[in-house]
Amino acid sequence: MKKENTYLPLKHILLLVISLISITGFAQDKKVTLSGTVRDTQGALPFVNVIIATQKDNKVIAGTLTTETGVYTLKDIPSGKYNIEISGLGYAKSIIPVFVGSLSDYQDLGETTLQEESTALNEVVINKQQDAVSDKMDKKVFSVSDNITQSGGSVLQAMQNLPGVTVNDGKLELRSNNKVMVLIDGKQTALTGFNTQYGLDNIPASAIDKIEIIENPSAKYDANGNAGIINIVYKKEKSDGLTGKTGLAGGYGALWERKANLPGMSPQYNFTPKINPSLSLNYRKNKVNFYVQGDYLYTEALNKNEFVTRTYDNGTIINQQTKRNRDTRFTTFKSGLDWEYNPNNTLSLSVMYGREKILDHGEEPFFNGDYSEHLRFWKFLEDEVKTTVMGSASYQHRFSQPGHVLNAGLNYTFHREDEKYNFNNIIPDYTGTDAFKLLSDENVVDLNIDYIKPLKQGRLETGFKFRNRVIPTDMQFYPGTNSVIDADAGGKADYEETIPAVYGNYVYESDKIEAEAGVRMEYLDLEYEVNPNHPVYKSDGYHYFQPFPSLRFGYKINDNHKLSLFYNRRVDRPNEVDIRIFPKYDDAEIIKVGNPGLRPQYTNSVELGYKAYINGGYFFASLYSKFIDGTITRIATTVPGNTIIYNVFENAGKSRAMGTQLIFSKKVSSWYTFNINGNLYQNTIDPFTVNIVYPVPTTYTGTKQQITSGNVKWNSNLKFSNNLSAQVNMVYLAPDIVPQGRTGSRFSVDAGVKKVIQKGKGEIYANATDLFGTLVIRQKVQANGFNYTSNNYYETQVIRVGYNYKF
Repeated sequence: MKKENTYLPLKHILLLVISLISITGFAQDKKVTLSGTVRDTQGALPFVNVIIATQKDNKVIAGTLTTETGVYTLKDIPSGKYNIEISGLGYAKSIIPVFVGSLSDYQDLGETTLQEESTALNEVVINKQQDAVSDKMDKKVFSVSDNITQSGGSVLQAMQNLPGVTVNDGKLELRSNNKVMVLIDGKQTALTGFNTQYGLDNIPASAIDKIEIIENPSAKYDANGNAGIINIVYKKEKSDGLTGKTGLAGGYGALWERKANLPGMSPQYNFTPKINPSLSLNYRKNKVNFYVQGDYLYTEALNKNEFVTRTYDNGTIINQQTKRNRDTRFTTFKSGLDWEYNPNNTLSLSVMYGREKILDHGEEPFFNGDYSEHLRFWKFLEDEVKTTVMGSASYQHRFSQPGHVLNAGLNYTFHREDEKYNFNNIIPDYTGTDAFKLLSDENVVDLNIDYIKPLKQGRLETGFKFRNRVIPTDMQFYPGTNSVIDADAGGKADYEETIPAVYGNYVYESDKIEAEAGVRMEYLDLEYEVNPNHPVYKSDGYHYFQPFPSLRFGYKINDNHKLSLFYNRRVDRPNEVDIRIFPKYDDAEIIKVGNPGLRPQYTNSVELGYKAYINGGYFFASLYSKFIDGTITRIATTVPGNTIIYNVFENAGKSRAMGTQLIFSKKVSSWYTFNINGNLYQNTIDPFTVNIVYPVPTTYTGTKQQITSGNVKWNSNLKFSNNLSAQVNMVYLAPDIVPQGRTGSRFSVDAGVKKVIQKGKGEIYANATDLFGTLVIRQKVQANGFNYTSNNYYETQVIRVGYNYKF
């Protein structure tokens, strides 16, 4: 059989080198607060002079006096080697050498005892100077406002050009792995998922301040998410008085028809409108800070336009198209209050509300191999409402030593999924009408306590977290004439997980060595109570008590070169949707089903990283390996004598990924900065055998699969003047493997321009995504008894214009 060329030609790869892309990842200047205590033989010494100067040239960069209790604090000290000079009238001067690192925000220099001596005090001269320091190698921070090409879009769109991040079928991947834990302001929420990720394409980027990528999390973070953590930080003003920002963005997508419909279908959505108004207000005075933020995102989109050809071993060929014209209305509201009722104690309260309304107008025609016979027409309307409410209360006690804190927090999340499907099943002999309704209520309570104690060369961290998560679901099927729906598979199910966890983490830093070691002990008890009348599944659950260690060791060759070694062990627990017993009929003949027998997958990760600071930029390189046991994936099978395909979640044995990531960032001139980053890796899936029980018992054996794949991004910023800038972004993703097949390559180019107006308070922008219409999702699957190919020409081209104003 002639091999189909589904991948991009050489000219597109050459365009990668010719095109300039951009998104700016700005390293955060690392500043540290130093503290200590001064005393003599009688007790604490108040009003003693403390200055800090560089060891190299004895340049004084800061100075202060001790308090009445003998405590001194030196804020905003850059990383480097210093001498701290402590002197007081009648006492001998004391000089303490100290190294200020970049791993901790606070360092405790301990207690200094001065010896009595008659001496005069020289005048203290303060000449503060700050040096720029890059971010840590295990964390990357990106400002959303600097991403011109995706302004006015969603959070998912804003992330797809970040180094190491790709988007595949609407899900985020870090280094080709979609097991990403997504946080909002450092917390897991139902808005984006607890053990998984979703909803990111409906969160407006206008609400977000920055995005943090943590590829090697420490033990203080929850243990799930073997690919890493992405923390979405909402905007929050710190200035006194009333401040705020308002914005309006709009645009159109699906600018032209990329592939025509099969016969008999209604038109695809085109020139789909997008609109995103936003408003944020912040009032800060004295001890109180109050904020409120609201965003509304309305989109029409050609959400899916997939063409599939299924070929069976008996010679049967079926051609189908799945088209989804989607209307989405997403409203988010966040408000909170911070009250610092005294210098040592702060209470914070916040509430978040989100409502997502989705209408999918879907159609699926089915034809024989040469399109001469119309086999079936499946037409459906999906009406779904997702409602999320989250309330948080947190308390912080600050001890007299800076950075010595106790944090406690209580979070409650409610998430309702109310979904209705109505189907028309039209075949030549009859027309049937089917329907189902799903109601799922998720209730989550999180309690956490964290304690941080700064040390002279590092810090201690420890804490406790308790989670209880309950999700009752009810799926009711309403079969019509000659229905193909498995109505007996419906009913009720109750999911409950209880997770207590404790952790300890130790950080050490000297002028040459950085070390961080910790362990998180986690217990999980999961119960899944299934409708006793279900024809296949019975009640199931599991529990474990496991350690999840993490380690980081860094060596500073010199001020411009650094090596780091990382290790961590993490777990990916099946989400409730992954084990949900009910078949999902958003595709009439490729049906997704959960599996209550699914178990967690465990991952051990090792990474060696190198970073070099250069004039106007940096170079980063890493070698990494991930070894996964109990790989969670969907397996496609059929029932003998039937062409319907069932995609069921299973644990597919062992898999691994080994690769290298390279990032080179350089400011070439005052008007041009670029960032080129690439990820080259080898994915391997070992042979495996699974016993599938739905819809009938089936044994599937997969052979070993291996591929070398990767992606390249070239990101560029162009600054035409102080008020006018532009970006051009380009991404190429090479073919990759899935447990029963492979995905094709992808390629896209985005561009944007922004102008600052109104004396810096306002800005206008315009951007466009997938300029050449080259982004197509291609996949080939080879299973027992059949194979299929799919090409998804969903909406990728969008143009937007927008305006923001700060006051």
